[in-house]
Amino acid sequence: MSANIGYACLTLGVPSTQLKSCVMKNASAEKLRGLIAGNLAALDHMLDYNIAAGIRLFRISSDIIPFGSSPVNTLDWPAVFRGELLALGRKIKTNGLRVSMHPGQYTVLNSPDAGVVARAVDDLRYHNRFLDALDVPAECKIILHAGGVYGDKRAALDRLAQQFSLLDAGVRARLALENDERCYSIADILDLSRRLGVPAVYDCLHNAVHPADETRSDAYWVGVCRETWQARDGRQKIHYSSQAAGQPKGAHSAGVSLSDFLAFYDTVKAFEPDIMLEVKDKNLSAVKCLNAVAEGRAMKHLEEEWSRYKYAVLEKSQGIYGEIRNLLKDKESYPVRAFYALVEEALSRPYHPGQAANAAEHVWGYFKDLASQTEKNRFGELLGSLRAGGSAQSLKRFLHKCARRYGPAYLQNSYYFIF
Repeated sequence: MSANIGYACLTLGVPSTQLKSCVMKNASAEKLRGLIAGNLAALDHMLDYNIAAGIRLFRISSDIIPFGSSPVNTLDWPAVFRGELLALGRKIKTNGLRVSMHPGQYTVLNSPDAGVVARAVDDLRYHNRFLDALDVPAECKIILHAGGVYGDKRAALDRLAQQFSLLDAGVRARLALENDERCYSIADILDLSRRLGVPAVYDCLHNAVHPADETRSDAYWVGVCRETWQARDGRQKIHYSSQAAGQPKGAHSAGVSLSDFLAFYDTVKAFEPDIMLEVKDKNLSAVKCLNAVAEGRAMKHLEEEWSRYKYAVLEKSQGIYGEIRNLLKDKESYPVRAFYALVEEALSRPYHPGQAANAAEHVWGYFKDLASQTEKNRFGELLGSLRAGGSAQSLKRFLHKCARRYGPAYLQNSYYFIF
């Protein structure tokens, strides 16, 4: 079975995929109607991107419906947007995608505060309501952390088990529990999972930070968690991420190190889990990992990636830019590991104004003859500021605007504008 590797919530470098919200005081029914319409259109674009990229696993943001579980949202959005939601669900099912949702840190079902619990129940009901509105099956999960300890872990776990009964049957059918990096180890979650009859989601970074047993491997825990997944739950899901260097324990890295991921993947692939990547560069890492492990990948996939990465690489290292160009000359080869190793090395290099200016001039070359005199003057000003040690971000925003206006299409989706 081919690997399912996905990412969470935001799609980077793809036009028309941004989600929008508003402050509570402006959340009128009319305002929410417009925001929801825009967010559902953005989700549609995300799904189209994922389908084209071969990404079949995707976590939908809890913010898809602004104030979805709040009394401030009085709009009957499942009815108002019934057609759009069902169309999204059909696209998900027809293309073999699996979606999930993951309520945030304030959704705490085991709190001793009845008000907090009531809000958690409402929030879980909202998440299930959205997935039901898509008409996707129960294997499209709602992932939840167990909550706090409140001075007595056993009592807190018992309280969660008791308050589990407050949830609607539909919520209970979708729920899966995940270990966290502070309070509940994967052993704790497995005990609770068996008790409640819901599947356990193994997070490798959380286990590294808050291990249940340091002698046990990732593969061991993935195998044990697999036993909690029933046929109705679909394929086992796990979370993969790595520690961000120099950040607090449990902080997610900016992107996946392919060599580290492949070492992990080799130990768990026999279980054929769905792997959700929790990294800041989202779909970029998902495509990277799929290019390394999915069936049917070839040189054209690396060339597509190079078209997106090349100016981000050039901005950091002209030498590595040349190495990658040479690496991709052999069209019969598929040097996926070497390609991404070079990309990762380039992106890790320190920022240098001279190299950044060189990359900017290459990008400007696509439309310098099409630009107005005002745009040419503005480019000169921004480039001069960059050479003098200023930030590249203003110049990149200007160049991205020009790319959207003049093309070419592939440049509009360049990762150069992300980093």
